[in-house]
Amino acid sequence: MFLKTTNSTDDCFPRILLLFLIVLAFNGLQAQEVHAVSLQEALKLAKENNKKILRSQLEVTLSEQNIKERKELRLPDVQLNGMYSRITNITEFKGSGFLKDKEVTPAIPEIYEVNSTFKMPIYAGNKINNAIKIANQENEIAKIKTEKAENDIELEVVANYLAIYKMMELQKIFEENIKEEKSRLKEVQSLQKHGTVTKNEVIRAELQLSDRELNALTNSKNIKIALHDLKTLIQIPENEEIAIDTTSSLDEMNGLDPYDFYMNKALQNEEMRIASQELNISKTELKMVKGNYLPSVHFFGNYGFYYPNYKFFPPNPYLYTLGQVGIEATFDLSSLYKNKTKMEQASTKIKWQEMQNEIVKEEIQDKLYKEHTQYQEILEKFVVVDKALDLADENYRIVKLKYLNQLVLITEMVDADNALLQAKYNKISTRLDAVLKHYELLHTAGMLPQS
Repeated sequence: MFLKTTNSTDDCFPRILLLFLIVLAFNGLQAQEVHAVSLQEALKLAKENNKKILRSQLEVTLSEQNIKERKELRLPDVQLNGMYSRITNITEFKGSGFLKDKEVTPAIPEIYEVNSTFKMPIYAGNKINNAIKIANQENEIAKIKTEKAENDIELEVVANYLAIYKMMELQKIFEENIKEEKSRLKEVQSLQKHGTVTKNEVIRAELQLSDRELNALTNSKNIKIALHDLKTLIQIPENEEIAIDTTSSLDEMNGLDPYDFYMNKALQNEEMRIASQELNISKTELKMVKGNYLPSVHFFGNYGFYYPNYKFFPPNPYLYTLGQVGIEATFDLSSLYKNKTKMEQASTKIKWQEMQNEIVKEEIQDKLYKEHTQYQEILEKFVVVDKALDLADENYRIVKLKYLNQLVLITEMVDADNALLQAKYNKISTRLDAVLKHYELLHTAGMLPQS
């Protein structure tokens, strides 16, 4: 009976330990789970979480608050004042000498008053309206800059994503090639044992394998760095592992439209609209400077309680009230000679901004023409790289067959192998370059799709 109980306890402990290890292993697998991110998902996450985009949205909020602040300039200024003091008696010196024949008149020792004043602008040379107008124009610029920040980050995400995609495809090529190189090395070592090839051929094969392994190692580290950059762009937590989803479609390229089509769109892109709004601000600022030549008219009023009544002398020891309401007009005569330089500065700023608009336009034209031509070039490369891959593949097959029959040296085999690897990479790289250049073209033209 005692032995049976002991055996049951001994069997239970390993089962609990095994269950505990299974739970730990399951949790470890969950912790190491990698999140595959598609390009569209990456763009969505960047738009929602990227700090540069969030900062630009805060700038829009600030500009909206600035509009409210400028509108509050139309409201009256209201003040409430209070004062309490004690005074001495009034001493008069009526003699001809210094401090001679003084006469003291008793004064009421306490003075206090409470009053309120208000002042509301009626007309200020249209400065308030122009200040509000500038605030609205700055708000438009802030909104356009937010749109530009989103598009810039979108292009950056696309470029980073495609760079990772390209390196991952290159890694596949390297891994396939390393298997091929290992197989070839075994063949060369076997041939060397039979005395049909020299030791130099074996060393050459080993060097080729070593070179491929080094390339694969460097490329894998570059993939990790690029993935880390992508995590920063889309604000994925540092401890979370991600990978790109190479199974999802990247971009539907519907061919290339004429250059003029993109140029007409580019004239309304973010940079051109910002430049246009900045020119409008300069023109409004000139109107504000012109307002310095005009008078300002305000509606004002005040009302207060005062003690004692010093409107009479000797003062009466009574509390009294007094109110006032009216219109005040002021005209700064110094503006007639001080405002001239400000007018010249404002006019020069308009000319500068007009020139800046032309510079921006020319830069966009040059950039768009370059990207349009490069995109066309990449599309034309498709046929060339496809044919080059077929030729490199056929050349590799022929040289490999000759090498196995000892008709060529290993150097020719290595050259054929390198040519095939380059041709494979060129085909993949050209397709991905076309996708990126398409995005760049749409970005410059202000035609990026809103995700």
